[in-house]
Amino acid sequence: MTIEPLAPDTLLTTTRSVRRRLDLSRPVPAELVRQSLEVALQAPSGGNRQGWHWIVVTDPERRKVIGDYYRRSWNSYYTSDGSARSMFRDDQARAAVQERVSGSAAYLAEHMGDVPVLVIGAIELPGGRLPEGNQAGLWGSLLPAAWSYMLAARARGLGSAWTTLHLEYESEIAELLGIPAEVRQGVLLPTAYFTGESFRPAARQPLDEVLHLDRW
Repeated sequence: MTIEPLAPDTLLTTTRSVRRRLDLSRPVPAELVRQSLEVALQAPSGGNRQGWHWIVVTDPERRKVIGDYYRRSWNSYYTSDGSARSMFRDDQARAAVQERVSGSAAYLAEHMGDVPVLVIGAIELPGGRLPEGNQAGLWGSLLPAAWSYMLAARARGLGSAWTTLHLEYESEIAELLGIPAEVRQGVLLPTAYFTGESFRPAARQPLDEVLHLDRW
């Protein structure tokens, strides 16, 4: 397997959440997922605790159950005031982008159970319970590794999408997969080969609108 020779900035700016363009019919070699997770394990974690766990789900029946839960969560989210499609209604250009994002997300929700590999990133809780107050240290010890997984997968010809909607049914999915109570899920990364080669940087708000030098 040849890793695509992408320059760092190219890899970072063209790794997108892939939804419609996941190839649902092509099997994904387990070795590519393992290699991507090996890269993910090089990410930083608080105190070098490395308390992350990765549940890789390929069994069709388990994927179907997770997909059903995900679809139910999506249907609830889609009609809520906080959904992506309800944002920026006063900005025509951004509203159009949000509609496209919602359309692709709806497609993924309908087909989540068909994606060949579902990777759940989880973290073991220090002391067995969620910390009170600010939890940045806890989730900051998992989420950089999840992003590293997406980058490594992209370099190996695989697409993935960052989503957390499954967490509405976290306890049910934990029971399905035998995840211990002291381990909490943080992200779901559906993974498959992607179709097409037209990934490019996304339109973003100008840096100067969010940049603060020395003070707010």
